[in-house]
Amino acid sequence: MKPTLLVLAAGMGSRYGGLKQIDPIGPSNETIIDYSIHDAIAAGFGKIVFVIREGFEKEFKELFNAKLAGKIEVDYVNQEIAKVPEGASFTSDREKPWGTGHAILMAKECINEPFAVINADDYYGVEAFVSMADFLTHSNSEQEYAMVGYKLANTISENGYVSRGVCVTNEIEHLETVIERIHIERLPDGIAYKENDKWIPLAEDTTVSMNFWGFKPQLFNHLEDQFRRFLVEAGQELKSEFFIPSVVAKIIDCDNTSVKVLKSDAQWFGVTYREDKEKATKAILELVEKGVYPSKLWES
Repeated sequence: MKPTLLVLAAGMGSRYGGLKQIDPIGPSNETIIDYSIHDAIAAGFGKIVFVIREGFEKEFKELFNAKLAGKIEVDYVNQEIAKVPEGASFTSDREKPWGTGHAILMAKECINEPFAVINADDYYGVEAFVSMADFLTHSNSEQEYAMVGYKLANTISENGYVSRGVCVTNEIEHLETVIERIHIERLPDGIAYKENDKWIPLAEDTTVSMNFWGFKPQLFNHLEDQFRRFLVEAGQELKSEFFIPSVVAKIIDCDNTSVKVLKSDAQWFGVTYREDKEKATKAILELVEKGVYPSKLWES
């Protein structure tokens, strides 16, 4: 059974100032998602599921259905604030999406096979998809997950702060926990994160999660249980978020589940800020010039 790729594309792009998910960066107007899907198909994934928002569903489908017709099976699910478990409550003033854990939960009804999760606005590198496809294809345990880990220095934006899941691993490169740091910057004297108005340094080779995960379908049961508890504890807050790294950390603590860290030395890049687009465009052009990608990705 071929694994599925779940693409989280429902973000509002508040720091970017628009729908970065479909903003072209390639020489033939390709988006970052195009390159991820191209790599996934080459690595052996059999289906793509997009998590999007109802507000741009028509535009999004028109763009990707045409490109991917005949190349891979495609499905879509919507992430909306009101999509919560029956009986759960939250503040009616809520405008911010619930976060990555909730986004993955939206795909519960259409994924029954091992699957990977990525962000729509991140470039992960060819070898990351090969490693993840190999893991998902050959891992037989429902209680074995995986994560592609990147060096922190390869993931920092030059244009503002970023959020990263800082990983703690054991001697056999299995994840022990993930600590979400929501304000990390490169300062004049090195990389640091901000907490309670204090800067705390982080080593450049710190392993971080860029939300490239490999899961088995039983994850959805964990997500549903934890999201219910999250809504009880934080559902009345306006900006609380249900992060997938936090979900995984709790699963490791409370369940007999292991998470293998597939380390990558690749230069990650994304488009958190509008200013990041120039760097991403240049990086893709360099990959095209090296022959990693054709200048027209979907020409064939």
